[in-house]
Amino acid sequence: MSKREPVMNLSPYERAVHRAGRLWGSMALLLMLLVPLVISVYFNAWPPLGALLRALLGVLPLYWTVGIIEVFTFVPMLGTGGSYLGFVTGNLTNLKVPAALNAMQAAKVRAGSEEGDVISTIAIASSSIVTVIIIALGVLLLGFLRPVLESPRLAPAFDNILPALFGALGVVFISKNPKIAVAPLLFMVALFMLLPGLSGSVSVLVPVGALIAILVARVLYKRGHLDKQGPG
Repeated sequence: MSKREPVMNLSPYERAVHRAGRLWGSMALLLMLLVPLVISVYFNAWPPLGALLRALLGVLPLYWTVGIIEVFTFVPMLGTGGSYLGFVTGNLTNLKVPAALNAMQAAKVRAGSEEGDVISTIAIASSSIVTVIIIALGVLLLGFLRPVLESPRLAPAFDNILPALFGALGVVFISKNPKIAVAPLLFMVALFMLLPGLSGSVSVLVPVGALIAILVARVLYKRGHLDKQGPG
């Protein structure tokens, strides 16, 4: 193998997506960093360096760890284009990943395939556009909607949006291969019953559940209890 020979052979679609993703991802990162910089320059208001470092010290280890874990967890689900777009627009766990998985399920394509990559990208893009439209409408109509949104009768519904969303998706994906799903499901149920305070650490525990599912799938596959095609 020559030194110039690529380790992986990417399709023209994947090469184009990587090129566009790196370009637009870099531009998005630059714009995100420019917002606080421009505000500080315009108002001549700079945060004290010591206070800034102390604040970052408390959150950076968690966010950097979660960010790295999410890359390894979500990229195989979202594909190339979906990953670039999803990580820039955010709300991966509670919005973009469910939207992509639901779209691939409806289109009957597999995550990791080129068709799944396209469907995932379209789903995440559509989700982002709808989110922006709803937020814009919410800002414009906030005065009218505030009494409704703050109604005590609706509070339980808003508190359970995320469990309801993942519960509906869970029924679909657990039913596809309960042999793999039962281990992480039982582990998480037991963990939250013993330590209910961990309910706020979803971003960290989702990759833990994914790792358990991968290990169980490997053991079942080695013992011949799992179809070679896998779930789906």
